[in-house]
Amino acid sequence: MPTYQSPASREPGPGQRESGGGETTGAVPNAAGAAGAEPDAAAAGALRGGPGPLVGVGWLAERIGMPGLVVFDASVGADRGAARRIPGARPFDLDGALSDHDAPAPHTMPGAAEFTEAVRALGVDDSDTVVVYDGAGLYSSARAWWMLRAMGFDRAAVLDGGLPAWTAAGLPVEAVGPEYGGPRGSFTARPRAGLLVDADTVARALADPAAAVLDARTRERFAGTAPEPRPGLRGGHMPGAVNLPFADLQGPGGLMRPAGELRAAFEALTGDRERLYFSCGSGVTACVLALGADLAGYREIAVYDGSWSEWGLPSPLRPVTTDLRTTGG
Repeated sequence: MPTYQSPASREPGPGQRESGGGETTGAVPNAAGAAGAEPDAAAAGALRGGPGPLVGVGWLAERIGMPGLVVFDASVGADRGAARRIPGARPFDLDGALSDHDAPAPHTMPGAAEFTEAVRALGVDDSDTVVVYDGAGLYSSARAWWMLRAMGFDRAAVLDGGLPAWTAAGLPVEAVGPEYGGPRGSFTARPRAGLLVDADTVARALADPAAAVLDARTRERFAGTAPEPRPGLRGGHMPGAVNLPFADLQGPGGLMRPAGELRAAFEALTGDRERLYFSCGSGVTACVLALGADLAGYREIAVYDGSWSEWGLPSPLRPVTTDLRTTGG
């Protein structure tokens, strides 16, 4: 599998662990554009340099409204189309144009041409910096980040703690208005092989002693003791996979755990294996594991796009077990 090299900067943005306060409305303090202020020179330089894979609410608050910064709301489920958003956020609709609805599994990655069109329609240029959040905290935003990386765009980051962390810090929200109607962007997808993989690749990884397949679903779904939320899927897990529920990578306030703790969580299940593949229900929370692995310093990582929505189907028949003794940990 081709090696995934993330951007050089891995340092958290200023204020990454900030919290406190309640929901407010109004201007973001010191935010260029949002309050009519000129962008701070140091902030502008940091924006040009790219944000790294994860930024805190302080980092975003200092830069929101700056030219060249695009904020996406990638919420799904009950949080999709919520009444409030971070000021100026545009919808990265994983249940809409940003998935291939002709594919048998939900949330399947669109083709390069379709992805290019959808992202251009949201006004993104190749030179822009993108920050993605979701209303659940840190759930579906990582999927948008990984999709952009898979399409060759490295200037993207996930907002640590998402909208809950933003409002807890006393930062402003606004009512959701009409869909984005601004200028089209110049974004062009440049797909990278190996970041999103298929079932056959995962089957080979399960048989490879140098690789590990990690499942981000809950322990109950992994064990087959809780029903799958999508009808028609078998319960259980892939023989040889290990279970790392995505929420285990998050600490207080829904923030990602420090890099050392993330590394320890992975090594407890995978030992010294460095080639990691991630699965979940439909390829969404598997990307939270990909984000955690990236922050922990892993370089050979991939997401199974079809995930359990494909593997768990009764046809074609893929091996499934509920025996926890068959896991590879």
